Amino acid sequence: MDSEKEYLSNYDLGDYDRPSVTADVAAFMVSNEDKTGYRRNPGNKLRLLLVKRGVHPFKDKWALPGGFLRKGETVEECALREIRDETGVLPVSIMYVGVFSEPGRDPRGWVISNAYVSVITEESVKQAGDDASDAQWFSVNFDKCGEEHHLTLSYEDIVLKAVLTEEKPGFGRTKFGIVDSGDIAFDHASVIAAALTALRSKAKDFKTVLDFLPEKFTLTALQKVQETVMDVSLLPANFRRMVSGYVAATDEFVRGDGHRPARLYKRKA
Repeated sequence: MDSEKEYLSNYDLGDYDRPSVTADVAAFMVSNEDKTGYRRNPGNKLRLLLVKRGVHPFKDKWALPGGFLRKGETVEECALREIRDETGVLPVSIMYVGVFSEPGRDPRGWVISNAYVSVITEESVKQAGDDASDAQWFSVNFDKCGEEHHLTLSYEDIVLKAVLTEEKPGFGRTKFGIVDSGDIAFDHASVIAAALTALRSKAKDFKTVLDFLPEKFTLTALQKVQETVMDVSLLPANFRRMVSGYVAATDEFVRGDGHRPARLYKRKA
């Protein structure tokens, strides 16, 4: 063939098997379980947004928000559309975790998923409301026990317990094989484990944490996100010194319940 145009005119994508493509979002929120407490960092808890499936496969099981890619949209646009449509929540930003393409991961056929992770502030969740009755925030515990990792997701009397094994295929990546899915739909237990691991690694960098916050925020909100995601505790004075090179004070304040107004900050240009 003498030209690319002629080559493309004879090229048929149907000659090759093609998978369906989905996007799934592991959206975490840092919530305060004791809003009346006087202690610093009283009961901050990491929570994960799950949706109860209303159709087969995995009907009535809990899964990450997500769905199939539509023609003409990017995978990231698909991820944002799906979490908004299914839960009423729209993250400020999402971070790519990786592709999940294990054969048989979806009983409907050859389906590969692109996974994303995000941290959504409690204030943003309140503004979004509760439009999806089948979407709930589950508390998260993810611990290593010997050679296994135990993932426990809890909401009221619902407890989902998954058991996973860790693999390191190289280049700093971490994958998780599922020993017991704990009634979490598809391979989403593996997706959640990988998303949380990636988030904890990236949260060491203030720039990453700032990507998940609104344009203006309090230092308390910033510290709350980083401490809870990384499962660490920092003295406020030390935290302010560490973050001083990344944020700038504004002339605006926000008033909290029973507290003096807190100054709002923004990312340094």
